[in-house]
Amino acid sequence: MQFANYTFLAYGFLIVAAAAAFLVWSFKKRRRAWEEFAQRHLLEELFSSLNQKARKVRALLFILALFFSVIALARPQWGFSWEEVKRQGVDVFIAVDTSKSMLTKDIKPSRLERAKLAVKDLAGRLSGDRVGLIAFAGTAFVQCPLTVDYPGFVLALDSLSGDSIPQGGTSISTAIKEAIKSYPKDSKKYKAMVIITDGEDHEGDALALAGEAAKEGVRIFTVGVGTKEGELIQVADDRGSSEFLKDREGNVIKSRLNEEILQKIALATNGVYVKATPADFGLDFIYKEKISRMEKRELESKTIKHYRERFQVPLALAFLLLLAEPFISERREEKDKRQ
Repeated sequence: MQFANYTFLAYGFLIVAAAAAFLVWSFKKRRRAWEEFAQRHLLEELFSSLNQKARKVRALLFILALFFSVIALARPQWGFSWEEVKRQGVDVFIAVDTSKSMLTKDIKPSRLERAKLAVKDLAGRLSGDRVGLIAFAGTAFVQCPLTVDYPGFVLALDSLSGDSIPQGGTSISTAIKEAIKSYPKDSKKYKAMVIITDGEDHEGDALALAGEAAKEGVRIFTVGVGTKEGELIQVADDRGSSEFLKDREGNVIKSRLNEEILQKIALATNGVYVKATPADFGLDFIYKEKISRMEKRELESKTIKHYRERFQVPLALAFLLLLAEPFISERREEKDKRQ
């Protein structure tokens, strides 16, 4: 036999012990109060109509009912059957732009931090799908390979910053290329990629790589972060103070959302483009309406031991004890008193 919830067992027994100790204390205190009220030899006559043993039996039934209730809450299990469990899902790579333009604060607290929060929310909704993380700027790097270890994925996500990729610039094409290399090669289905960026693609040919991804069965969904009007990019200087990013000529740089390139990338792979807003980042829509409806592959199959729940037994005993307790009278029968 085993228990599904040992926490209830540990704390529940403390409650039972405390209740038993309280009842013992109350019996003793009541007895002392009686002895202060009258001499010991008069107590039997004064309380001859009360059945002290019945009172103790009722208290015992209550403690036993509480004990079996705790056992029921801990969910005892015995007996088992073997059950085959299959994990099905899609391989999803999430590529997050970590270039300096993603530090822009036209979406609070910044484009990058807002993207991380949205991806973290998405990770909490995943069930069965394998997910991986790619960070990209001037080049790309697999921050977390495809996995069903969602807490581990979130740890990798939390480590992303504007300094994750030393090489400056924004190269969406390298992110797509890195994803293509990292997917399993045994199939040209069950593959999805989400690219979160402001669309300022400075290097490579993202559309050509999108066409190559489509041939490999990868559907790309793009999320545009930022505004068309743009915003100045704030970075921290050597002293930790904020300053605006400038180009080589000393002019401040304004980052604007480039939706056109993101729309073309998504269209080339039968994906969709979504513009992120402060109220709705768009990842929920992409997952619920698109990725979750994609054809799934069997990622894992194993046989597990399924224990049978037996909480009904102690629960029934607790119920019967509580049901019996009111029927035990604390008043003596007349014949008992005459005896």
